[in-house]
Order: sequence, then structure tokens, then C-alpha cells
Amino acid sequence: MRPKTKLIHGGSEGDVRVGDEATGAVNVPIYLSSTFKQDGPGRHRGYEYARTGNPTRAALEALIADLEGGVRGFAFASGMAAMTAVMMLFQQGDHVIVGDDVYGGTYRLMTRVLQRFGLEATFVDASAGGERAADGERHSADGGSSLRETDRPASLASAVRENTRAVLVETPTNPLLSVVDLEAVAAFCRQHGLLLIVDNTFMTPYWQNPFAYGADIVVHSATKYLSGHSDVVAGLVVVRDPELGERLHFLQNATGGVLAPHDAYLLIRGIRTLGVRMEAHEHNAAKIARFLSERKDVIRVYYPGLKTHPGHEVMARQARGFGGMISFEVDSGERAERIVRAVRLFTLAESLGAVESLISIPARMTHASIPPERRKALGITDGLVRLSVGIEDADDLVDDLAQAFEQAR
Repeated sequence: MRPKTKLIHGGSEGDVRVGDEATGAVNVPIYLSSTFKQDGPGRHRGYEYARTGNPTRAALEALIADLEGGVRGFAFASGMAAMTAVMMLFQQGDHVIVGDDVYGGTYRLMTRVLQRFGLEATFVDASAGGERAADGERHSADGGSSLRETDRPASLASAVRENTRAVLVETPTNPLLSVVDLEAVAAFCRQHGLLLIVDNTFMTPYWQNPFAYGADIVVHSATKYLSGHSDVVAGLVVVRDPELGERLHFLQNATGGVLAPHDAYLLIRGIRTLGVRMEAHEHNAAKIARFLSERKDVIRVYYPGLKTHPGHEVMARQARGFGGMISFEVDSGERAERIVRAVRLFTLAESLGAVESLISIPARMTHASIPPERRKALGITDGLVRLSVGIEDADDLVDDLAQAFEQAR
């Protein structure tokens, strides 16, 4: 099946995904039962207790596994619950290499929670576009860069230890939209016997399938594009290895951070329109990125769809699109705040990936948990603004930003 068809008809044929055989319902029923009748002690019909398995959740899990090309999917109560379960695959004393430009919640989990239980993490620049530059050397206003090319596997190699077990990356990254060469990193992981974990939230399986390039585990904050309507908090994980699936299912059942049936139903409904939404997000984002690149009061634009973005070629090779996320930088935190307060159609809010456009200041919102000195080193300045471009009319969004810039002068 082609991508848009698979979004609607994907999953395991013959299960509850296709509806209710008794009534002919075309939608997956919402099974609210917490327990299930057994035909005899230990003889159930596939379900025994809703934490262990629920038919509505199972339909969603089969669907996301199919969309990503994995063997098994898992649905959790949030993206961070999903990431936590993945990290619990490792033992005390293990070490994980993490891309340094990751979601603030992931950084907080690794440094302030899991570290207390003996899981070590080293953060490295895993991007494909070149080394991080000193202040004044990052992306120019037209999306260009003076960044020096570098060998990312060599960068990763410097962080490998005897107890290293995995590499965790986002691509594109949050919030600087750096691109990670998945094929190169996967080859590095195979060479060193490491698992490759990819957060695919920004691209979704409609635009990018990390398993095709050698990933072992794919994670989604399904709250974002997969839901698409700002009405669900959820996380999804897909694995490519059955044994890894068994281990993760044990953790899902043992720790219990599962997705509720009604939320699973809403997520299935959201995924059905993912294709048309992602195309609209990207169309609008491309137009806004061009608008921002032409403004003299914008210092830098971060959008991999710009041909001058240092990761553009890698992105074009490993993904079918460039997504709907843009970050741009102005000269101060004060100007950034004036802009986000002046917009009328963009909503000042955290999160991303919904039909409505959102705007935020990462240093004060999504990435506030990252220490200021680390934000500065990464390039997450007080003047950095992140846009989650919605599916409104693109011209209206450009007009809204234009008037906000004028008010912020």
C-alpha cells in the first residue's frame, strides 16, 4: 500500500482494527473494560487485564508498527513514558550516547532522573551538517551556514566506552532543526554493537522511516503530529526485533504507563489524516521559511527545507519531506517576547504538530529545564523562536508574522 492508504488501512488484518464484526462498525470500538472473561483458569481469548493488553490499544500498536515497518508497537500514556520505558531496557552502570540538541524533557530525564539509578549519558553533536560554531558563525538569515564539515561517526566514537549500549538521536533536532545522517550513525552502531534509538516525532512515519536506515527502536511523542489536534497526550514505540519487543512488552506491563482506550481511539482517528496534514504543514512551513529568510531583522533561520541548510542534502536523501517545524533567531530575548505576544493567529503555547499554528520561546518554555550555560553552548539563545506551522492559509500566517515583527520593532 502507498503511504496515505496505509494510514487508513494499515495494521494487522483481521483484528479489531477493521471494526466490530458483530455490528459492522467501520471504526475501532473503544473497549473500556478493565478485565476480560476467561474460558478457564489461564485460558483467555487474547486479553486478560487492560494494563497487559487492550483491544483498542492493540489496534493502534499494530497500526504504528505497520507504518514504521517494525515488528511490534507499544502505546504509552505520554512521549516521556515511552522514552522512559525504552531507557529501562538498560541496566545500572550502562552508558548511552545522546544527541546534544534533544527535547528538554529527554535531557531532564537522562540527567536528573535516570542518572540517579546509575544509567550514564554523554551528550554529543550528532548532526550531519558540521561542527557547532562559535557565536556569530551559525546559520545566516537565508539559512546558509559557515559551519565546518566534520565526521559525525568520529564524533560519536570519542564518546564510546566499554559500557556503552546505545545511541539516541532526534532528526531533525528540537529546537535547532539539525539533521542526523541515520545511515552513517546506524553503521557506526553496528560496528560497535550498539542499539540505535531514533525519536521520529518531528517527521512521523509519513515523511521518514528510520528502520529503513538501520535504526533498532523508533520513538514518537504521539501527542504531536500523529494526534494532530491538541487533544491527546500519548507516546509510541516501535521495534524491529521480536526479542526486543518481548523485553519492552514486559516493561510496559510491569511499569504500567499504558495509553487509555479512548486516547488510543483518538490517536487512530488522527493518524488517518496524517498524510494530508503533513503535506499542508510542509507547504506552509516552506513559505514562512522563505519569508523569514528575506527579513533583515532575522539573524538566523533553521529549516532543513532550505537548500542552504547544512543538513538539507542528507534530509532529502533519508526523508520524503522536510516537515512543518521552523526556528528563527532575533537579536534579543526582549524582541522575541514582543513578537510572540503580538501574533494573532499563532498561539503562544508549548507542544507542536497540531492543525493550529503554535509559537514558543524554547529557552523559556520547552527547553527551560536545560541549564543556561548549556543552552548557550548549543545555540539555544534567548532570542530563538520556534514555530509549529499549522494548516491554516499560508498567506494569513505570513501576514500575522509580518505584523508581529512590525509591532516588535
